[in-house]
Amino acid sequence: MIWKPNVTVAAVVERDGRFLLVEETADGRLVLNQPAGHLDEGESLIEAVVRETLEETAWHFRPEALVGIYRWPHPGRPVTYLRFAFAGRVVDHEPARRLDEGIAQAVWLTPEELRAASDRHRSPLVQRCVDDFLEGRRFPLGLLADLAGGTP
Repeated sequence: MIWKPNVTVAAVVERDGRFLLVEETADGRLVLNQPAGHLDEGESLIEAVVRETLEETAWHFRPEALVGIYRWPHPGRPVTYLRFAFAGRVVDHEPARRLDEGIAQAVWLTPEELRAASDRHRSPLVQRCVDDFLEGRRFPLGLLADLAGGTP
């Protein structure tokens, strides 16, 4: 059997000093995470983060930069996540849109509020992505190459 990581995408959205996050149920508890999810077959990384953000928050996300690529082996499961985190902005909201199953709500939190709720973070990736964003880490989207003919 060939080992493969679970490829995920996440949106890091800051507006007026607050970050867009989701409260979602994972492992039987309500946790905080960036709008994030798995890359679907045939989908580019950009398409995936746009889709996941809309499905989980009802906000239309416009990626502008790559914040980082993160490898995280889950300590309680035999799974490793490879997360591509994108910085960008939200451009439209559909407040009547039904959110993905397991998502309680989208919330906007300050960095201080997020840090104070560290016991509710879904993984260490949540804080690390925000910290990297706040440190100014941005890489051009052109760094990504999608040879299937879709968007990067």
